[in-house]
Amino acid sequence: MESPKPATAQSQAAPQVMKKSRVREGQPFPLGANWDGLGVNFALFSANATKVELCLFDISGETELERIELPEYTDEVWHGYLPDARPGTVYAFRVHGPYEPTAGHRFNPNKLLLDPYAKQIDGELTWNPALFGYTLDHPDKDLSFDERDSAKFMPKCRVIDPAFTWGSQRRPQSPWDRAIIYEAHLRGFTMRHPAVPDDLRGTFSGMMQHEVIEYIRGLGVTAVELLPIHAFVDDSYLVEKGMRNYWGYNSIGFFAPHPRYLASPFVNEIKEMVAHFHDAGVEVILDVVYNHTAEGNELGPTLSFKGIDNASYYRLAPDKRYYINDTGTGNTVNLSNSRVLQLVTDSLRYWAEEMHIDGFRFDLATILGREPHGFEEDGRFLDACRQDPTLAKVKLIAEPWDCGPGGYQVGRFSPGWAEWNDRYRDTVRAYWKGDEGKLPELAARMTGSADFFNKRGRKPWASVNFITAHDGFTLNDLVSYNDKHNEANGEDNRDGHSDNLSWNHGVEGPTDDAEIKDLRFRQMRNMLATLIFSQGTPMLLAGDEFARTQNGNNNAYCQDNEIGWIDWDKITPEGKALTEFVRQIIAIRQSQPMLRRGRFLSGAYNAEMDIKEVTWLTPTADEMTPEHWNDGNARCFGVVLDGRAQPSGIRRRGSDRTLMLILNAHHDVVEFVLPEVAGGRDWRRLVDTNVTEFEDEEERLPLGHAYQVTGRSLLVLELRPAKKRPA
Repeated sequence: MESPKPATAQSQAAPQVMKKSRVREGQPFPLGANWDGLGVNFALFSANATKVELCLFDISGETELERIELPEYTDEVWHGYLPDARPGTVYAFRVHGPYEPTAGHRFNPNKLLLDPYAKQIDGELTWNPALFGYTLDHPDKDLSFDERDSAKFMPKCRVIDPAFTWGSQRRPQSPWDRAIIYEAHLRGFTMRHPAVPDDLRGTFSGMMQHEVIEYIRGLGVTAVELLPIHAFVDDSYLVEKGMRNYWGYNSIGFFAPHPRYLASPFVNEIKEMVAHFHDAGVEVILDVVYNHTAEGNELGPTLSFKGIDNASYYRLAPDKRYYINDTGTGNTVNLSNSRVLQLVTDSLRYWAEEMHIDGFRFDLATILGREPHGFEEDGRFLDACRQDPTLAKVKLIAEPWDCGPGGYQVGRFSPGWAEWNDRYRDTVRAYWKGDEGKLPELAARMTGSADFFNKRGRKPWASVNFITAHDGFTLNDLVSYNDKHNEANGEDNRDGHSDNLSWNHGVEGPTDDAEIKDLRFRQMRNMLATLIFSQGTPMLLAGDEFARTQNGNNNAYCQDNEIGWIDWDKITPEGKALTEFVRQIIAIRQSQPMLRRGRFLSGAYNAEMDIKEVTWLTPTADEMTPEHWNDGNARCFGVVLDGRAQPSGIRRRGSDRTLMLILNAHHDVVEFVLPEVAGGRDWRRLVDTNVTEFEDEEERLPLGHAYQVTGRSLLVLELRPAKKRPA
């Protein structure tokens, strides 16, 4: 039974009024704290509050100096203007209103609240019972009301000066068909990098170091995708175990960078980093988490949104005391509310316009397209992005699944969106592991997954192909472990996925067996080459290019240590050779238009041009038939990509080079006859994953040559055109 409380709960914490500010009415727009050169306008949305107090602190954020009631309420926005406030002003809010959890309201002015629009957050959360709106261990649980002041345990907001000189910096604006994404953790990438000074490691300043950017640029990738950099909270159960939320999928602020990632007191440090990447021709994409916040469910803390207007910011169950939990984290952000939708789109525009970010990868993006009755391809958020003149120009990438009803939506996002394709990941892993019957699906995945994406005018680039990502095994561990080894996470190895489609090749973990090591590296080359030479947008996991390991941990979300960090000093000679292999195959992809076509390769015969754009072959150079495709024991096949195929919607013959890929997942050598192709003289070998180094001399192979394809290897060949007869 709910404890009796007044309809509007009153703050029990005595304000420490030090002076009287010259508060003015201000404006309801823009939201947040915005300095105009003369003062600061404060504006906070809350549809159900009865009063909002602005709390000002000393520069350290430790002493509350003043509480000022925001004087105006316009269109559900509380606002006021302080002419004596400046950049550097430290502030937060206390919000009054009904404490009625059964009605969805959890106002408690004893709890200091972060501004959802704060551009900078200082300090870190200190877990304490005072952070909760209810009294922990009370028999009524969250129906009780806690009167302790949470201010000294909370980080604080800081007003910023956004001024920055971008100079001659221009956005790279890499076209989608040339995009190659490199997923990296800003902290883990720089914590052990020898070129990064100790005091800059794990920060934006560390990431902008010349040697760091030159390494990334030198790989040939076009964009670095950073794991979440928005301000987030370390979960209490991790802190109790001496760990941190390393990945950062626990946001508490959508405009502010995570405080630990700043080496300086100024958020413009991010702009400097972006400018340096752009100067090198590399785009910056952010992994963003708008689907939930760090406040958890009804038993979670009151840090911001929950205390500002719980009923507006979160999707609530029919019994409004409880939260809809489509994220698996306790709560779900309510994008069906217009002001909450505005919060997310304002955040995206801020990062795109003010910070010059080039794109976003959306965690659990199905939630963003879900309305109360289910997922919609043209849901409010997806429509808002499509029509927005800023967001329509940046790269939008969805993780198209969540744990809610109808949560798996690969291929169902709106035109203009790209999507992570886990079917690509699983198919490529299974094929090179040697699983039966994978040829038909592998063919579909390598040609852009038309069965998912070839609709509404979408292009092959909409499929973001990957074999590994932050969540799961590294590429090295994928070929070195049959089972996950997450003991270091302190959850008895129960966490993380158990079905990884991995294979240790005979020994679990590291080995000195030269034959096994050689096979593992060849398998890594096979999967990397498959990824780079498939139609669609390739995404590499940082460190895979030199065989980084996490010692079998496939869920390093809490490993802010040697397990999660890249150790640059431990790269082996074999790892360096693998890095060079990656550079070479990326260069080949970028030089061969047939590997990044803007049209789906259907395999249909064009009678007018007498061309078949893609032809699938058996090792005898015969075209694959349904019988061949249905042969579960088949492990080797070839595909010819005819460069004469129509390159666009205009009916004309293409002039690109014809290529052939041969994939052999069989354990033994397969003799593969190189086919005769119209207009060809011979084949030039570009890649053989059985060869550890690229040869200086080009190897030419005659048409009809029987090539001995090594067991578990991949080939790429280029057709050299026949010499023209003199006129």
